[in-house]
Amino acid sequence: MQFTEKSVYGFDDLIEIVKILRAPDGCPWDREQTHKSIRSNFIEETYEAVEAIDTEDSALLKEELGDVLLQVALHSQMESEAERFDLNDVVDELCKKLIVRHPHVFGDKSAGNVDEALSNWDAVKRKTKAQKTHTQAIQGVSKALPSLMRSEKIQRKAHRAGMDFESVEGAVKKLNEECTELDIAIRHGSERNRYEEIGDVLFSTVNVARFLNVDSERALYDSCDKFVERFALLEKLAVERGIEMETAPISQLDSLWDEVKIKLKENNGG
Repeated sequence: MQFTEKSVYGFDDLIEIVKILRAPDGCPWDREQTHKSIRSNFIEETYEAVEAIDTEDSALLKEELGDVLLQVALHSQMESEAERFDLNDVVDELCKKLIVRHPHVFGDKSAGNVDEALSNWDAVKRKTKAQKTHTQAIQGVSKALPSLMRSEKIQRKAHRAGMDFESVEGAVKKLNEECTELDIAIRHGSERNRYEEIGDVLFSTVNVARFLNVDSERALYDSCDKFVERFALLEKLAVERGIEMETAPISQLDSLWDEVKIKLKENNGG
């Protein structure tokens, strides 16, 4: 194997290294991978990069972006071996897409604000993807997205088609209606009925969040963190007071939970 080590590597070096790893005399693990076998790796690496963004850790972000780029390089190399496209083709198509979808930068369109820029992007996207109807645009939202994120993207496209509430009040009213239907389903409905009503409540909640310019995916993420923090303090209190959580009445745990909330509020100056 001919490979010259360097003090600094570039984009072309990455392509060559991945090619070597996938070669017959390369790495056995890398060589046997397929698009589907490393599909979950792609998702995991992306989320790890997101965590680095959330923690504002630049050093970690540099490392995790490299791991994401490795996934792109691996998938591209697999396609190159099948003689369909390579990583340079991926970059070429991306560059062309960015130029075409920014006519207000590279063309004769104008965009004085973010909404106009997004409008230009969507118009070109629909044209290049041959999306002649709003339905086709909505159907084009990837089903692989996290469901909260997918819901918001679908709702935004429906909004552009004129299918939307006039205000957040309308969205809240719809959410309340869905909660009522869920309540009825819980008491009188079938398992399938309850399943569907839960979905409708979640979808309607995302709608309210969208009107309030709240990222529902992020909001739920932060709520999970908040719950974990409160739970940890609750368990600590329970241990200190000799309370067995598994056998304690829920009323006693609720009391501890309220105590934790008050303590955290005081610590946060609230």
